[in-house]
Parts: sequence; structure tokens; C-alpha cells
Amino acid sequence: MEFEFRDNVILFERELSDLDKFVIKFVEILDKNKINYVLVSGYVAILFGRSRETEDVDIIVENLPFEKFGLLWESLEKEFECLNTSSSKEAYYGFLLEKTAVRFAYCGQFIPNMEIKFPKKEFESETLKNRLIVKGKGYSLNISNLEKQIAFKLFLGSEKDLEDARHLWNIFKENLDKSLIVEKAKELNVAEDIISLVLE
Repeated sequence: MEFEFRDNVILFERELSDLDKFVIKFVEILDKNKINYVLVSGYVAILFGRSRETEDVDIIVENLPFEKFGLLWESLEKEFECLNTSSSKEAYYGFLLEKTAVRFAYCGQFIPNMEIKFPKKEFESETLKNRLIVKGKGYSLNISNLEKQIAFKLFLGSEKDLEDARHLWNIFKENLDKSLIVEKAKELNVAEDIISLVLE
């Protein structure tokens, strides 16, 4: 896999999967509505070639007033539907403000779906602010800072999460700050043997 790292931008090209096209279409609507977002968790590893299935894509968006969320809802309804509720007010007040994600999928489908949430922890707010930009042919995506992404995957600790972390580390280790990953992982109380196992 070929890529070029330029400060906070990764220039990257590969053939797009159906999941990639779903993500790109969704975030284009966020961009048109001028909403800050960051893609996190498993999809970041999948984007960079990790071979595994996923039913949902996790995305954090900035805290929005209801008026702006309502406009986003209207834009999304043209191609997507919310799987939690048919009411924009319930999605906003009953889910997002209660720190619960809402899911959107193509109309009439359930998989894949976009799991959208507001930041609920300082770690997530930092991720939204310190994102990376991935630029490919005809698209641009905001993804989580890779050091923090790897640290968080170490914290989650399932076999799938550790493999995601190892995959990202193996691809990008020449461009990443290992000491920062270790620092962030320790802040999340990840055991040193887990850190060493993945960042070997």
C-alpha cells in the first residue's frame, strides 16, 4: 500500500469498496452542511487495508444546536434514514443529547450503517480537534489521530481491537510517535505487556 504523509494529511489511493463509497457519500453531506466530524474506530483500520467485516462505521460530530441538526437531518433524508427513530427531535433530544449514538443507513437497508454521536469525553473532543485528513482521488475524509486511535484500540483490548491497533502500527510506524502512543495508552490504564505486545 502506498501513501504519503504530509503533516496532518495522508495522500492515499486505492480502489474503493462499497463501504468506502457509503462513508464518502455520508461525509460529503456533513461537509456540505459545514459540520466538523472525525471517523474513528474500526473503519480507520479498514480504510488502510485491514481485511475484516464491519456492520457500522463510528463517527464523532461536533456538538450541534438543534436547528443545525435539523438541517442536516433534512439533507440526509434524501438518501439515508435513521434506524433509531423517524423523528429528528427524538434523535437529537432523546439520543444525541443523552450521549447515545444514532444510526443512519441507506433507505430500506440496515447494513452498513453510520453510528453518529456527539463527543462525550475529553478524549473524544481532543480526537475531533486533532484529526488527520485522508485525501484520495475525488474524496477527502477526516480520521482520528493515529497515535490516539492506536492507544484507544489498546484500551478496548478485544482481539479485534488489538489487531486493528497492530495493523495501523505496522503500516505507519515510520511516521508515528511511539512514545505518544505509550503515553496515551498509559493514561487509559493499558497494561505495559499489552502495549509491548502490539508495538513490537
